[in-house]
Amino acid sequence: MSGITLQELAERLNLVNMTPEIPLKDIEIRNPELNRPALQLTGFMKHFDPTRIQIVGMVEFEYVQSLPPEERIVAYGRLLNLPIPCLVFTRDYKPREDVVSMALQRRIPLLGTSLPTSVFEARLLRQLEISLAPMVAIHGVLVDVFGEGVLILGNSGIGKSEAALALVKRGHRLVADDVVEIRRYSEQELVGRAPDVTRYLMELRGIGAIDIKALYGVECVEDEKHISMAIRLEAWDQGKTFTRLNMKEDYVEYLGNRLTCYTIPLSPGRNTAVIVETAAVNFRQKRMGYDAGKELERRIMEKMARDRARN
Repeated sequence: MSGITLQELAERLNLVNMTPEIPLKDIEIRNPELNRPALQLTGFMKHFDPTRIQIVGMVEFEYVQSLPPEERIVAYGRLLNLPIPCLVFTRDYKPREDVVSMALQRRIPLLGTSLPTSVFEARLLRQLEISLAPMVAIHGVLVDVFGEGVLILGNSGIGKSEAALALVKRGHRLVADDVVEIRRYSEQELVGRAPDVTRYLMELRGIGAIDIKALYGVECVEDEKHISMAIRLEAWDQGKTFTRLNMKEDYVEYLGNRLTCYTIPLSPGRNTAVIVETAAVNFRQKRMGYDAGKELERRIMEKMARDRARN
């Protein structure tokens, strides 16, 4: 699992570093779980995981403040003597100077935020979920079509970028071209985005790289998108049979999550952008409970039953 530096987390969450002598860029967070060390401050250390970010909220802070100075140092020492990544104080709480001195000696950063503990925990968990999610980079194009994240796959040169450009011209949004970074946020959610180096850029054979954001405006690009479905583009092959009534759905799998995948054969005269739009709308319609293929099958079966009745 890749990590995120404490410096990046502090910048994204506007955390105040109360121990600026300790460089946050050298500390990497790899554990997406948090801990409120109420029990540990009292001395119960069983099952304690020192790789988690430790959060001091109202309960923890008020408890330690109620202790005599000598016991207060002992309580914080139970945490600061362990290799924890940091100690975060919420609600603008400030540790005493003796605690700051101890943290500096142990090289444990003390950070602060004005947010209530529950709000900060939710934001931090979301940030860690995003930053530490399993990721795979694939060759493809990701476009937001009518609110559906459509992953366009196919061999190099098949026309994925050209299809995406046509979709952008029709009012849809480009997320990533050529390389898509897919992150697994949950068993139901795959999210795609472009690598930083190629964000908003598209490569077209014969023209080169173009900047979609600069050419068509910010409304034509999106930083990341939940991936709903996939479309695989294939060259038309006379020797291959492409079903007209696709009653059985195909899938592609990334990081253990399956995506419905439609295979679209390309031939001269076919409007790929319109087909992709139609596939996206049809996918949404199926998700809402209506399947045109099953409706056609039902009508055929009813007609066959009526024909048998007449005979």
